[in-house]
Amino acid sequence: MFKVLAVFAVTLTVTATSVAGQAKAGCQSNCGNTSIPYPFETGSTDCNISKRFFIRCNTSFNPPKAFLTTSDIEVLHISLNGYLRIQYSVGYDCYNSSGSAYYFYAGFRLSKFLISHTRNKFTAIGCDTYAYVEGFTGRTYSTGCVSFCYDVADLVNRSCSGIGCCQTALPKGVTDYELSFDSYWKHSKVLSFNPCSYGFAVEDGAYSFSVSDLSNINFSKRKFPIILDWTIGNQSCMEAKMDVDNYACKQNSDCIDPENGRGYLCKCLHGFQDINECETLKPCSGTCHNLPGSYNCSCPKGFEGDGRKKGTGCNPKVKQHFPVLVGTLG
Repeated sequence: MFKVLAVFAVTLTVTATSVAGQAKAGCQSNCGNTSIPYPFETGSTDCNISKRFFIRCNTSFNPPKAFLTTSDIEVLHISLNGYLRIQYSVGYDCYNSSGSAYYFYAGFRLSKFLISHTRNKFTAIGCDTYAYVEGFTGRTYSTGCVSFCYDVADLVNRSCSGIGCCQTALPKGVTDYELSFDSYWKHSKVLSFNPCSYGFAVEDGAYSFSVSDLSNINFSKRKFPIILDWTIGNQSCMEAKMDVDNYACKQNSDCIDPENGRGYLCKCLHGFQDINECETLKPCSGTCHNLPGSYNCSCPKGFEGDGRKKGTGCNPKVKQHFPVLVGTLG
């Protein structure tokens, strides 16, 4: 028997001095298939707001994968509407005929980001399952749900009413997530078709219960998306507008106060949209640099041209050969 408790601590503080959504010129704007908008950045230290606020791009994967700072929490999507989608592991508590065999109590702690209480559900599956979620950083909370059944015939696909699967909401304003389990009969009455209890936070609608999940020994290897809320700084819109030098919402954007947590967000005015031309248009044959409302292209060393697909592109520089003049002196 062994126990694994995994808790990742991520500390993030935002102090924005540019318009949210606009990557700095020359900075990497994506990691593999994941777009990295400002204030999130990856690449060199010049592109980051601070060394604690960046997306780590792991190029050992093909395509590369984005991770939250130095943690092993994978980032799937970053939205300028104030949320980001991460991917996280399933917790489990498994038994055999001799009793407890192995279990994994998953968890993570975030000091800046909040776990969205409107976009996630805590989900537990099993037929002898008590699943608990607790948090102790910032705000102390405890919640969970109970799932029971005695016969596989009682189970219904896509139903999470407490028979084989249960779901509950997560509290508002929490930054950590620590999972644990209990089992009344140690699954002894349902061992033939359900040896394990599983628990996980998941984006609302991203998981649909299947009866086959209860007997699937590979379910413990799955990961599910979780939505985190993010904001800029710790000031409200009213406070931020008074700090002109550091106020992030510039031209054609307005400030909005979030529903969850402190800080603020920048939202484009009606008729305007933050566009990364490098990603949407792919206009360059060379390197593309996204700029506020525009872009430019450049060629690598040893090449010349405007770098644009509809321009002169990038061509190897041609070495000039000067003619040899032969003179006859008499």
